[in-house]
Amino acid sequence: MQEQKKEKLLVIGNGMAGISTVEQILKLSDSFNITVFGSEPYPNYNRIMLSYVLEGSKTVDDIVLNDWNWYKDNRITLHTTTTVTHIDAGSKQVTTDKGMTECYDKIIIATGSNPFILPIPGSDKKGVVGFRDISDCNQMIDAAKKNNKAAIIGGGLLGLEAAKGLVNLGMDVTVVHLMEDIMERQLDHSASSMLQAELERQGIKFAMGKQTSELIGGERVSGLRFSDGSVLDAELVVMAVGIKPNIALAKASGMEVGKGIVVDDYMRTSFEGVYSVGECTQHRGVCYGLVAPLFEQGHVLAKHICGVDTLPYEGSIVATKLKISGVDVFSAGEFVEGPEHTVITAKDEWKRTYKKILLHDNIIVGAVLFGDVTESSNLQS
Repeated sequence: MQEQKKEKLLVIGNGMAGISTVEQILKLSDSFNITVFGSEPYPNYNRIMLSYVLEGSKTVDDIVLNDWNWYKDNRITLHTTTTVTHIDAGSKQVTTDKGMTECYDKIIIATGSNPFILPIPGSDKKGVVGFRDISDCNQMIDAAKKNNKAAIIGGGLLGLEAAKGLVNLGMDVTVVHLMEDIMERQLDHSASSMLQAELERQGIKFAMGKQTSELIGGERVSGLRFSDGSVLDAELVVMAVGIKPNIALAKASGMEVGKGIVVDDYMRTSFEGVYSVGECTQHRGVCYGLVAPLFEQGHVLAKHICGVDTLPYEGSIVATKLKISGVDVFSAGEFVEGPEHTVITAKDEWKRTYKKILLHDNIIVGAVLFGDVTESSNLQS
């Protein structure tokens, strides 16, 4: 009996979303010849752990999720430092930045996202970096050896992690944030204030309610000028103001895009046989930047692509459970109370814990936990 010919599956993007989808596919089916293209020179690694590499407590090898042998053992062809630049849906082949072409039966696009760099004067100076990959980490580590003062623009999770890492490297670090509260998308004012106080104890400085109007200096950055005219000295500036889906390939290929690559409930793009998963993806108008939704998308896609019955992906309820500089934080649903909510709060200044639960018509609709997140799983169930 003749062995059934395997389908050629290309995975464009060697990050967590794409490779976790491949892991699911391998569990379900042996009907694909898989080739992975990754722009970085590394196997798949845990991007969430980059702050540990930055502060020096882990090496790059420590955060690798699937090492070189995993690809070999699963007969997966891996092309590192290779970026796919075009998909030709008519001839069913892709082209890379190295002029290589590869045919396909199916494609999974998992190109992730890029750091958002503020379009302000001076943002192209030396010493200005994002915080998204190992290359960014290496630049910051090198800068910390030669310079003293750093500014982090952005008081979200990524900015705070970068700040902690640079403080651990001995730098004088100021977090610059446009809003009056750090992590305002996940925390209410009380939890945010408690987190800021804890981070200040750990040596991080804050410039709140500040809008950066330009980066000053010569060839290399020497400081930030704010819209109120004041100046902050800094020889290293880290932009951590958010991410934007990496849709360059989809756009260049003529695929339907919005903020991200538009997909249906089975992660299908507007191109036949081409799917998209992860931060580059827009599902029902939403692009997700957290890991849990990306894994949920991958589970649905893996089953669908392998011909296994699956419920459609209908979106994710976003809950955030984080450890920021040793402090446990949890946030889910609605966390800013309105007149329609019943609010239950408990705050212990001595233990530095804070809990708030919001109810609407006696149903829990949101919560914030700070310092003690043991009840987080109960709140999500």
